[in-house]
Amino acid sequence: MIKKAIGAGILAGLLLFAVFQHFYKADDPAAIQASTTSAGIDIGLMAPSFTLKNFAGEEIDLKKYKGRKIMLNFWATWCPPCKEEMPAMEKFYKNHSGQIEILAINLDPQNDVKGFAEKNDLSFQILLDESGTTQKSYQIISIPTTFIIDEKGVILKRHIGSMSYEQMEELLK
Repeated sequence: MIKKAIGAGILAGLLLFAVFQHFYKADDPAAIQASTTSAGIDIGLMAPSFTLKNFAGEEIDLKKYKGRKIMLNFWATWCPPCKEEMPAMEKFYKNHSGQIEILAINLDPQNDVKGFAEKNDLSFQILLDESGTTQKSYQIISIPTTFIIDEKGVILKRHIGSMSYEQMEELLK
C-alpha cells in the first residue's frame, strides 16, 4: 500500500512538472536568444550598468566613466590568483592611469578589504559588491575575471584567471 502511495506521489509530481514546463516555456526562438544575452556579458555588447560603494561609502556609477577605457576586475581577498595579480594590476594602473581606469569589484566585502588594499598599497578604485547583484549581472563564476570596456561602454575583451603585467598590456591593445 505504501509503495503504491509513493509511486502515485512521484507520478503526480512528474505530471505537475510537465504541465509547468509546458505553460512557462518560451516558444519564440528570439525570446530564448534575448534571454541568454540580456545580461550583456558577451564581447561586443554594452557592459551592464551598476552603482557600487567604495571604501568611503561613496556611490560609484559605471556611467561616470563613460568616455574612458575601463579594466573591470572581479576578485576576492581569499582568492590566491586574485592576490597574485594585484601587484601587477597596481603597476599597470600607475603606468597607464591616463589611458585606462581600473575598477576592482570585490566579492567578499564582509572581509577586511580596506586592510587588504592598504597592506598592498592599491591606489585604483575598489568597489564593494555587497549584495552580489553586479557579480550576477556579469555572470561571474570564476575569479579573478577581468573585462576591458571601451569608451562607449562596449565590452571589448574578457579574461578569466590571474593576469601578469604583460597580459594586461596585451589586453590594452
